[in-house]
Amino acid sequence: MMNKIKMASEKSLTNNSRILSLLSQLEKINTECLVEADTTRYVTSKILHLAQSQEKIRKEMTAKGSTGIEVILSTLENTRDLQTTLNILNILNELVAAGSSRRTSVLVSRGGTQILLQLLVNVSKESPPNEELMVLLHSLLAKIGPKDKKFGVKARVNGALNITLNLVKQNLQNQRLILPCLQVLRVYSTNSVNAVSLGRNGLVELIFKIIGPFSKKNTSLMKVALDTLAALLKSKTNARKAVDRGYVQMLLTIYVDWHRHDSRHRHMLIRKGILQSIKSITNIKLGRKAFIDVNGMKILYNTSQECLAVRTLDPLVNTSSLIMRKCYPKNRLPLPTIKSAFHFQLPVIPVNGPVYQLYSLPPEVDDVVDESDDNDDAETESEIENDNEDDIDFKNDDIETDINKLKPKQELGRSVEDLKMYEQFFPELIEDFQECDLVSKEPKPFSPNVTLGGPIVVPTAGEEPSPANPATEIPVKEGPPLQTEDCNKRPIFLGLVNRDSNTDNSLQNQSDRKKLFSSCQCLNHEIVRDFDRISLQNASKNEHSYSTRAMTKKECKTSLSEVACNKPFQHASSCGSVLFEGRSVRLGKLCCSGAEPEEEEISCSISLGEQVMLEAPDKLQLHDPELYIEVVKNTKSVPEYSEVAYPDYFGHFPPPFKEPILERPYGVQRTKIAQDIERLIHPNDIIDRVVYDLDNPSCPVPDEGDVLKFNSKFESGNLRKVIQIRKNEYDLILNSDINSNHYHQWFYFEASGMRAGVAYRFNIINCEKTNSQFNYGMQPLMYSVQDALNGRPWWTRVGTDICYYKNHFSRSSIASGGQKGKSYYTITFTVSFQHKDDVCYFAYHYPYTYSALMMHLKKLDSTHNPQQIYFRQDVLCETLSGNSCPIVTITAMPESDYYEHICQFRNRPYIFLCARVHPGETNASWVMKGTLEYLMSNTPAAQSLRESYIFKIVPMLNPDGVINGNHRCSLSGEDLNRQWQNPNLDLHPTIYHAKGLLQYLATIKRLPLVFCDYHGHSRKKNVFMYGCSIKETMWHTNLSAASCDVVEDLGYRTLPKILSQTAPAFCMSSCSFVVEKSKESTARVVVWREIGVQRSYTMESTLCGCDQGKYKGLQIGTRELEEMGAKFCSGLLRLKRLTSPLEYNLPSTLFDIENELIESNCKVTSPTTYVLEEDEPRFLEEVDYSAESNDDPDVELANNAGDYEPSLQEEGHSDSEITRTHLP
Repeated sequence: MMNKIKMASEKSLTNNSRILSLLSQLEKINTECLVEADTTRYVTSKILHLAQSQEKIRKEMTAKGSTGIEVILSTLENTRDLQTTLNILNILNELVAAGSSRRTSVLVSRGGTQILLQLLVNVSKESPPNEELMVLLHSLLAKIGPKDKKFGVKARVNGALNITLNLVKQNLQNQRLILPCLQVLRVYSTNSVNAVSLGRNGLVELIFKIIGPFSKKNTSLMKVALDTLAALLKSKTNARKAVDRGYVQMLLTIYVDWHRHDSRHRHMLIRKGILQSIKSITNIKLGRKAFIDVNGMKILYNTSQECLAVRTLDPLVNTSSLIMRKCYPKNRLPLPTIKSAFHFQLPVIPVNGPVYQLYSLPPEVDDVVDESDDNDDAETESEIENDNEDDIDFKNDDIETDINKLKPKQELGRSVEDLKMYEQFFPELIEDFQECDLVSKEPKPFSPNVTLGGPIVVPTAGEEPSPANPATEIPVKEGPPLQTEDCNKRPIFLGLVNRDSNTDNSLQNQSDRKKLFSSCQCLNHEIVRDFDRISLQNASKNEHSYSTRAMTKKECKTSLSEVACNKPFQHASSCGSVLFEGRSVRLGKLCCSGAEPEEEEISCSISLGEQVMLEAPDKLQLHDPELYIEVVKNTKSVPEYSEVAYPDYFGHFPPPFKEPILERPYGVQRTKIAQDIERLIHPNDIIDRVVYDLDNPSCPVPDEGDVLKFNSKFESGNLRKVIQIRKNEYDLILNSDINSNHYHQWFYFEASGMRAGVAYRFNIINCEKTNSQFNYGMQPLMYSVQDALNGRPWWTRVGTDICYYKNHFSRSSIASGGQKGKSYYTITFTVSFQHKDDVCYFAYHYPYTYSALMMHLKKLDSTHNPQQIYFRQDVLCETLSGNSCPIVTITAMPESDYYEHICQFRNRPYIFLCARVHPGETNASWVMKGTLEYLMSNTPAAQSLRESYIFKIVPMLNPDGVINGNHRCSLSGEDLNRQWQNPNLDLHPTIYHAKGLLQYLATIKRLPLVFCDYHGHSRKKNVFMYGCSIKETMWHTNLSAASCDVVEDLGYRTLPKILSQTAPAFCMSSCSFVVEKSKESTARVVVWREIGVQRSYTMESTLCGCDQGKYKGLQIGTRELEEMGAKFCSGLLRLKRLTSPLEYNLPSTLFDIENELIESNCKVTSPTTYVLEEDEPRFLEEVDYSAESNDDPDVELANNAGDYEPSLQEEGHSDSEITRTHLP
């Protein structure tokens, strides 16, 4: 055995020495210009033998530092001997054989392309040229061409194009020769100039002589010819020529022939090659028209449907789908105008920008479809969107590189005298509290055991055992049946028991599982059919309307499971002031949970285990339906809404079950697209009936029992038009933001009149974002009124077969601001309803209205303990439509009116928080709700937080946008988060005054320790932060941060790292601290740069769910969002300890309490929640979202590679979720 190894080793050494010796001989011949044909022929033949026999020899010849390639190429360049040339070409072919990409690159880098092309020119002068030589030469060129970026140019300059082309023309019957020639022509044609030149010289016609109907012969030649044709037809000139000569029909005929005869699917690549050629032709408008004219849509539709059963044929199905989608005629939306259906006259018209352009557009300009759109590779769409902080991948040219602009410089921009107007918003700085009834008049240390008033605990999203059957209705004790006169009652809202402050927290999980909301036990099918919507009239409250009562221990010694129904509601004929005035509300029989108060006293003997009310231990319930109605009456909307959506009236409680991220079914998108294509192929099957239309007030409401009825005429509602397409399929069109002609994404609407168990398909057809989390497991939300009446008042994630893709609707280039062929996108989802004739609401995300905010603030104000909590609500300003923008101040009352306590009170650092600048990001309001509730709670940790800071909070920066159902803008038609640099008092009052507050704090030297703007993120998972750092910005450019001589405090990272340890939904690796040019007008950057707040953040919460930590694989809900708001507060408490430990003189026992609170619900299943290292892997998800395979990757969605399904990466551009790189 040892002898064999030794012999092999000696042989290897011998071979190595031999190859070196042979190369040395060859080099000597070249340098001494010796004309020794026999010797050269002998040496090259020996080298060829060695190269063919051992891979090690091939590696040695191209190894770093080896001169073997140069010697070989030099010999090839100088020799005139045919056999030597053939030997060398064979040697080079061995070196660049399959799997040797690096060696091919080495050959290109050593000038091999130029030498081979020159050899081709020289050989072509012989008559006739040597066939063997031409085969070897073209085989070699076909391999190295794709590795040489300038191959096409070099070939054209050397005159090689026509040489290869003529060789094919003269040898059409010689398959061995024309096969490598066609391979080279394919590479030539990747250069657009070459493609035009070759097309002009007849290559397109020549290829159509080679390709033909099904045949088992010459399949390799057919495949290469089709690949060459597809490359040639990417040239518009060649594509037009192909259309003129009728090649579209010829290609379809050939394709059908191969489809029919290739029954064993052995020639899928040929079939796909034909489709690729059709796809190239249809990049131009003429090609698309020709395709439609020869019935191409029906042909490809039928053939692709026949291929569905065979999974291996998916590339054919996907390519066919791409072609059909591209050729589907572009249509304008079926609207009179894409401008908003609502008009609001601005006090001033901007002198530039999108609103100015909108007002300057000629009438009806958006009625024109831009037919000039030729979707060739060079003419891709510009899909740039300035999405709050939503850029998934930022480009280097967007990163600010000017170090002078990066360095924060306090520039107030307003005079001190002007800013004095904001003194009124800081009364805490001058308040002496002499008239206040403080907790104590004598200084004494804070006692953590003090509990005053009804406490509000931090909302948690702790682990809960899932019920055996979450959908099972929770039993409700039956009451006596109602009499006939009871049928006109409206459902009462259950009062909520106010539990003692010392209730055991261990009941939290139990109560979460028992969350109930039940005023009625049963509801027949007729109730919701006639149970229309809540109407508002501006008049006094009717004496018979039902009030909401909060049952407390003073009213009942034990918790109640029953709440009585009040008297039947009587409609007022004159004033019409009551909630349901306008339409009669005919309810079915209701089995209420108690008798009327006038007839029977409320029983207080029900045991705790029999409770049917929604319990919230240690938590004051902020929702009050009657208060909500009163608030709504003062809310001003542009359409002057007079209705209230049931979910906003009833309220939402987090469901007692988890909602996992939806797994995307294989092939769902192409199935939906096929159904869309059927509309064109079978137009007679389409109903095309308008059933809801904001633009047409006289649009009749369907009276058929099997047609859905829609409504969006309520606060935050958005649905403009509904068209019934098929019996159970509807196209939905969203309304633009007011004073805008785009920003369609937020939806909130009502549907009724459904049948139970029937699958309804909804298509929202005018979305604008280029991708969405709907492609990655997110579901829309639905609220069932019947479920709410039966004790399940919550929004739930619903829908199957969900996908998001580009459709055939588009805007003109003028209407889209010069962007050619701006296409819309479709969200499609299918829902089966549980109840017949229910009233259901659908929303993009959990709705949170302006009226809900005002109601919550009123409840917080009325329930807090004024001896313990300093709570003040002011009106920052009025919005354009006259709604007030609230600003809230929260801190702890001073311990006494002693001087030192007053000084400590006044000198607390400020925290400035704001949210909901973008109306469609409702999750930001739920996070803010969690923050407000935590700050107003009576827990020791919350009290210590109030004693540490003064909180200034603007919980809703864009009330008008929220009220009117906008997605992104205010009534000015502008993104308010792009106005912070130069806000206009008349157009952007909330931003102008919010910035003024911060400027005032800067003038009095009281800069906030933290500024945070709460947002929602539509394309990424988890919760994360964006901050500002000079060095991290420079690190993302070619400039060296070290050379900038920048000294930067890393304190901006502290709070995000704290949150990554304590908040389960927070993901540090998604955070970014880079400053981009496109974000220089956002709140985060302006507050950092101009105001000088180092810890200036945007906190982004996902609309979808989490892919790490405790909530990995789950969609996010309001419980988790509110928890995030609370965790943000507890993070500030830790930040206080880290930033000023000497000032933190609270008892150590309080630290234990705080840690226990923070950690109590953070038991993670993944280490990524607790580690500080940013080691989370990229979360890659591949889904095709484009309509044309030749669209360039979106600037925000790079790394696209795949068709519709992750397993196929051939055509199209599938999206990969790309998280921003995070610097350690």
